[in-house]
Amino acid sequence: MTEDIDLILADLTETMQKGIQHLEAELVKIRAGKANPSMLDGLNVDYYGAPTAINQVANIQVLDARTISIQPWEKNMLQAIEKSIMAANIGVTPQNDGVQIRLFMPPLTEERRKELVKKASAEGEQSKVAIRNVRRDAIEQVKKLQKDGLSEDAAKDAEKNIQETTDKFIILVEKHLAAKEKEMMII
Repeated sequence: MTEDIDLILADLTETMQKGIQHLEAELVKIRAGKANPSMLDGLNVDYYGAPTAINQVANIQVLDARTISIQPWEKNMLQAIEKSIMAANIGVTPQNDGVQIRLFMPPLTEERRKELVKKASAEGEQSKVAIRNVRRDAIEQVKKLQKDGLSEDAAKDAEKNIQETTDKFIILVEKHLAAKEKEMMII
């Protein structure tokens, strides 16, 4: 029975860690006024009829704190890249000079910063809900084991460990949100 509890705890930790990684990926996509090539992650370009990741058809560079340069490997991809950036609605208008595309990040207004903080908070809340759902599932597994003969003390200890792990990951979510908020509020 203790192997089952260890397996439940290991699975719990692994799943919660994936939740934190997802949160980190989502927070990176929320731009904080600084140019970041990861803003374009998940952006697909029509490459001869097949949707292809933008980083597979072009070189993406950060020229300075507010400028991203996208230089396609094939010149005829300029329009397709520009079109996909416009369709992605990332809040930046691409500037096409015939050789490369530049994205100039406008400085964030106070109002926009607050909107972005709200968006980050919503992502954090989703992560917390996911973590709590994982906790609930793990506790249900422990209760099922208890019905199958696990002692009440062992079940209480397992539930305590599950709660401690959950608390640790909720604090981690809070730290990520605080760091992102601080980054976004810096002018």
